[in-house]
Amino acid sequence: MSNLVVKQLSDNHILPTYGRYPIAFVKGQGCRLWDADGKEYIDFMSGIGVTSIGHGHPVWVKAITDQAQELAHVSNLFYTVPAAKLAERLTKLTGLHGAFFSNSGAEANEGLIKVARKYSSDKYGSNRATIITLEGSFHGRTITTLAATGQDKFHQHFHPLTQGFRHIPAGDLAALEAQGSDVCALLIEPIQGEGGVMPLDTDYVLAAAKICRERDWLLLVDEVQTGFGRTGKWFGYQHFDIQPDVVSFAKGIAGGVPLGGFLVGEKLSRTLNPGDHATTYGGNPICTAAALSVLDILEESLPGVEEKGKYISTKISEMNLPILEEIRGRGLMIGIKIKNHPPAMINAKLLDAGLAALTAGTDILRLLPPLVIEKNDIDEGLKIIHNILSKIDE
Repeated sequence: MSNLVVKQLSDNHILPTYGRYPIAFVKGQGCRLWDADGKEYIDFMSGIGVTSIGHGHPVWVKAITDQAQELAHVSNLFYTVPAAKLAERLTKLTGLHGAFFSNSGAEANEGLIKVARKYSSDKYGSNRATIITLEGSFHGRTITTLAATGQDKFHQHFHPLTQGFRHIPAGDLAALEAQGSDVCALLIEPIQGEGGVMPLDTDYVLAAAKICRERDWLLLVDEVQTGFGRTGKWFGYQHFDIQPDVVSFAKGIAGGVPLGGFLVGEKLSRTLNPGDHATTYGGNPICTAAALSVLDILEESLPGVEEKGKYISTKISEMNLPILEEIRGRGLMIGIKIKNHPPAMINAKLLDAGLAALTAGTDILRLLPPLVIEKNDIDEGLKIIHNILSKIDE
């Protein structure tokens, strides 16, 4: 099948919920992708931060294959070895106490919200259930995580949304301090990815964590996009001197198969009891086996992530093109603010030239390359970016 044939087949039978580029990827290897017409691309998007170890990594493939031959699924009515091992590994990486496994980032955040509400209900009763989130945030596409998301454009057509969320400006400490007695938790992203690759200020995060401690609000951290090495540490919050009460995760944990979840601190380890929360596929043996292999691979790559990110940002800055307004982010989560040109148009030109990247917001070209990317792929991708941006600027 060609790109065109796959597009026509999809358009005829799949709901039009995505603004897709007219490309059907059929193969990936390392940090390269190939489409149905045989064209090769450098991957600077990682499937929106998912394929953190690139494509077809032999250790990952073996882990999935071996587990599929042993056991694919039994449900959470029983224990499985890969899920138990992964939970142990994650608690050691974070100092948190226990894990719940789900399938996606939105589902992980649904669980995180339920933990916060249950903790507050158990301790204070039903009138302390509001969760504060930040303007510019993105927490998922379900009705509840849409309500948590601090961007009105995602709320259109879906009202009434779930009640109990209040959005305040990111970085506005006075607005946070002004919140009343109905609050049970604060939910933040270390870097707002869909909100434009906007890192939170360190002083703000530290002050916010202090307020949470003083008022017994739970500090909830959405690490769906920033987790598992994307920022140069296992989790984005580890760049700050804080210890969250709950951390959600997904995307990069399993290298391309669906897995999400959340981790809780010790004081929440008995908040959810049998029957309070569940999911059929969560902690699936194949997905958790894949995640264990991803952690093994990333242990070697993690020390170089911040250096690679600084290299990319420096090289783009040195292009000294008037179209470039700002470069921000951390590690291999990079946002390039573009002047006077829609990033989607630029991204389409990059694709034509053989580079797969992303956008965020209305003016950000977003780069999320695999964490294992090598310098030759980086340099080739940067050359394409320079060629395209320099021509647009003329």
